[in-house]
Amino acid sequence: MNMYINEEEKLKHPHYKLMELKGEVLETELNSWSRLDLIEWLCWNDRNGVYKDDESLQEFGNTVSKEEAIEIITRQITEA
Repeated sequence: MNMYINEEEKLKHPHYKLMELKGEVLETELNSWSRLDLIEWLCWNDRNGVYKDDESLQEFGNTVSKEEAIEIITRQITEA
């Protein structure tokens, strides 16, 4: 089974498409996503991160807010 995704497939997948956005376009797109969709993206992009509610509550005593998720995603994309 091929584990690699080609460029055409990347551009169709919302997780990859998000990584191509910048500035206000990125901000607008992120604000249109639900908190759970943002957390799903964070888990997909950073498998070692603690983003899911149950894990975050256990580790830090709180959950990732939508605003915090947007801030983290923006940082991960712009600093990549």
